[in-house]
Amino acid sequence: METPLNADFPPDPPAPTPAQRGYWVGPRHLAGDDGRLYDAVADTLTGLGWTTLTIIRGRQEPDEGPEDRQVLRSTVLHISPDTLRWAQWVLADEPFYLGDLPVAWQISARQETNSPLAQWSAYFTPDVPGEVLVDFLTALDARDQPGLPLGGPEAVVDAVTAHGWIRDIDQPATAAIDPTFATHIRLGDVPALIQDADPRSLIREAYETGPAGWQAWAEPVLGARCLWVASFSSSTPDDLVAAFAGSLSSTAPVLRRVLPDSTQDRLLRAPAT
Repeated sequence: METPLNADFPPDPPAPTPAQRGYWVGPRHLAGDDGRLYDAVADTLTGLGWTTLTIIRGRQEPDEGPEDRQVLRSTVLHISPDTLRWAQWVLADEPFYLGDLPVAWQISARQETNSPLAQWSAYFTPDVPGEVLVDFLTALDARDQPGLPLGGPEAVVDAVTAHGWIRDIDQPATAAIDPTFATHIRLGDVPALIQDADPRSLIREAYETGPAGWQAWAEPVLGARCLWVASFSSSTPDDLVAAFAGSLSSTAPVLRRVLPDSTQDRLLRAPAT
């Protein structure tokens, strides 16, 4: 079913105004997306040579002018030159939710061009730091075979513990948390509607446990709404999740003009000159 365009989440959120003061802030995983999650990713994909398509669907009555057409769906789709990988900006489509947050980017890859199905998909809500998605997509673009499994769960946990994160005491090989106990990454149950080519994901019943996938989220206040959520389907290569995890946990500061309300008091900041 098509859904009305969500006015609260335009295809291209407004960029920070020039008058807003910039800061170098950390930790990165609590810094938000600076209101530029679309721009940060789209600019990178354009630089990598990906093709950009805008898909708009609507309804128009016979006697209605073009300017009065009701837009039902608008998706910006970025496709790699070999067509094996693609990224969709779906925020304006009122997408499904992860952790009570709408999905903003859906990134998918397939192993062969003659296959209509994605081998795996990854989903990211607003306020995932743009730098992290850029690093994930750059690693994806560099892969010759984007659907081929590489690495293992240990690579993901190693990527964050190298930056000071703590292994989960109950799942030391497949879960970790940042030193402030606000951000988590874990191999576990995959939320509903996550697309994956693994037959076990396609045929499992609602009450059954399917193949595990990586999940990450920032919950600055325990029990409150998450700042952001990321979900990787079970077939997502571990080395790509490790690229995401390594960038997410990086101690390098990021430039921000817009700070999340829920984490302003937890961010270290220095004026950008």
